[in-house]
Amino acid sequence: MRNICILGGSGFVGHSIAARLAAERRNVTILSRRRERCRDLLVLPTVQVVEGDIFNTAFLSKQFANMDAVINLVGILNEKGRRGKGFERAHVTLPAKIVEACRQSSVERLLHMSALKATVDAPSHYLRSKARGENLLHDAAGDRLHVTSFRASVIFGPKDSFINRFANLLQLSPYIFPLACPDARFQPVYVEDVAKAFVRSLGDRHTFGQRYELCGPKVYTLYELVSYIRRQLGLGTRIYGLGNGLSRLQATVLGFMPGKPFSMDNYRSLQIDSVCDGDFPRIFGFRPTSLESVVPVYLGERRSQRYSLYRALARRR
Repeated sequence: MRNICILGGSGFVGHSIAARLAAERRNVTILSRRRERCRDLLVLPTVQVVEGDIFNTAFLSKQFANMDAVINLVGILNEKGRRGKGFERAHVTLPAKIVEACRQSSVERLLHMSALKATVDAPSHYLRSKARGENLLHDAAGDRLHVTSFRASVIFGPKDSFINRFANLLQLSPYIFPLACPDARFQPVYVEDVAKAFVRSLGDRHTFGQRYELCGPKVYTLYELVSYIRRQLGLGTRIYGLGNGLSRLQATVLGFMPGKPFSMDNYRSLQIDSVCDGDFPRIFGFRPTSLESVVPVYLGERRSQRYSLYRALARRR
């Protein structure tokens, strides 16, 4: 497994996997629509970025030639519309094209990022489409294509879009922070643990055909997580947990705002607890990292930057 192609390598998890592969001197090709999003990875000597349309099977087949493995990390949390077409394209159509390109290029190893609690009868477009894409890949597997999929809970790390998003929102809400679905449960997993599981499974035949749930060592409610973030930032903001009706109203309103900070599909996903049914898979040979050992470091940097700004502003008065 020397030559690895990654789709979605410019993202949060992709950066960690690419860096880990490069540290092992493996050749990494990242496919991206915008090459500039991967500029920080280009300094790694074994990483190259190829710009192109990942929904073009011919392009994929060309890039997969001579690859030992393909890793698909492409996923979206929201779509432009509301009927599930965006989710279907990213989570089902693309995996189908990846399978076809793997067959045309004789790639025998495929790793895929799914989602925890993804089922075909889940309440959200996100979870249903993730399940269909994952099932499609496993159904296509055989003697010439070995598939492993990973179902992660919320992933945290210095550049995550979960802890940092709530940190941003809390800093913009100095008095009261209305929190939808406060009782939703998560089991956050560290991004480097996810990357380690992906890389270790590449050449391990025992992982062929398996679907692994990836979670951290502790379960939290959303209210507990946001309260923890608030304490780490040293904020006095009061967190007000919304009931079901107000949570739906918030999702409806924010779903029409630019960027969809929260949508009805997100609300429906939160009706299913993002918690693993068992322990972290022992096959990977390590214990998952606790949130408390990592999050204070990068939120502490954010807090110190804020205090530095306050001091600078005070000197100007």
